[in-house]
Amino acid sequence: MGATPTGGAIWGRAEQQDFRSRVRGALLGTAVGDALGAPLDGLTLADIHAAHGPDGLTDLAPAYGGRGAVTGLTQLTLFTVDGLIRAQVRRDTGAWHPPTDLHRAYLRWAATQRDWGPDERRKDDGWLAREEWLYARRDPARACLLGLGDTTMGTLDAPKNPGEPGPEAAARSAPFGLLVGWDPQLVMQLAVECAVQTHGHPTAYLTAGAYAALVHALARRESPDKAVQHALALLAPRPGHEPVTEALQRALGAVRQGLPSPERVEELAGDVPAAGALAAAVYCTMVGEDVRHGLSLAVNHGGPSAATGALTGGLFGALHGETALPPAWLAELEGRPTMLALADDFAMEMTQGPTLHGPAGSSPAWLARYPRA
Repeated sequence: MGATPTGGAIWGRAEQQDFRSRVRGALLGTAVGDALGAPLDGLTLADIHAAHGPDGLTDLAPAYGGRGAVTGLTQLTLFTVDGLIRAQVRRDTGAWHPPTDLHRAYLRWAATQRDWGPDERRKDDGWLAREEWLYARRDPARACLLGLGDTTMGTLDAPKNPGEPGPEAAARSAPFGLLVGWDPQLVMQLAVECAVQTHGHPTAYLTAGAYAALVHALARRESPDKAVQHALALLAPRPGHEPVTEALQRALGAVRQGLPSPERVEELAGDVPAAGALAAAVYCTMVGEDVRHGLSLAVNHGGPSAATGALTGGLFGALHGETALPPAWLAELEGRPTMLALADDFAMEMTQGPTLHGPAGSSPAWLARYPRA
C-alpha cells in the first residue's frame, strides 16, 4: 500500500463531532445488524415466518444465550479497527504497510477463538485483545479460521481460500471506509488486500472493496445512490468485477420496483453469497423507512441473515451516525462499551494522531493501548 492519508489536528470541532458520530454509527450499526440477524442464520423464510409470525423477526431475539449477542463478524470488525489504528501508530517508525498490521490484528482475533482468555504475557497485543468477552466462538466462518490458522499472510498474488465466495470478509470491512482522508481507490485497494487474507475468490474480495467504498462515500456525506455510482466506477477496471457490478445494479433496479418485501430481499441475495448480501444491504438501506425497518428487512430472508444485517447496519451508521440507531437495541448490545471506546479511539487517532505519537511528543498511555511493536 502506498496510501498517505490526510490527518492531524486540522479538523474543526463540528467536523470532528460529525466524524465521531459516523464512526460510532458504523461500528454499532454493524454489530446491531449482526445481532439482529444471528438467530435467523440457517433458517428459510418459511422457517422464519413459522417461528416469528408473518412479519418475521422485528426485535432482538436470543442467540448464544442472550439477546443482543454478536457473531464472529462483529468480532473481526473490531479487530479491523484495532489494526487500522495500529497501522497509523506504526507509521511513525517508517513501517508503513497497513495490510501487514491488519493481518497481525486478525491473528489476535484468531487467538481469541482458540484460547480460554487473554494471555497477559503478550504485552504487545494492546487493550482490545485483553477484552475477555471476545474470547468466545460465535460461528466464525471456516474460511476465517483456515485463512488465519497460520502466520502466512494471504495476498492478491497468493490469496488464502481462493475458492471461497462468502460474505464474511465484506462484513468486517466497514472500518476501511471510515478512512475519510484517503483516496477512494486506496480505500478499496486496502479492503481488497485484507479480504484475500481469508477470502480469495474475486467476488468475495471485490465485494469487500466495493462495500468499503460505499461506506467511505456515505461517511463523506454522499447520498446512497451516488455512493453506489462511485463504487461501480471503482469496480469497473478490476478483473472479475462483473458479479459484484451486476448485483449492485440489481439493487438499484429493485428500489424502483414497488413496495419492499422479504421475497425481494431474498431474490437479491440470490446464489452469489458475497455480492448478493451486499446487494440486499444496499437495497434495504435505500428503501428502509428508518433504520429499524431497514435492518428488519435485511435479516428476514433465507440467505446469510447476520452478514446482511451487519452490512446494512454499517451503511446506515455511516450515513446517519449513531443517533439514528434504535436506542432499545443499543441498550442490549453485547460489548457496547468496548465498541464505543474503540470508535472514539479511532476517531481520535484519525483526527489527532500526530499529537498522540508524532515527532513532537507522544502519549505513553496511547502507546500502551496501541503498541508499535
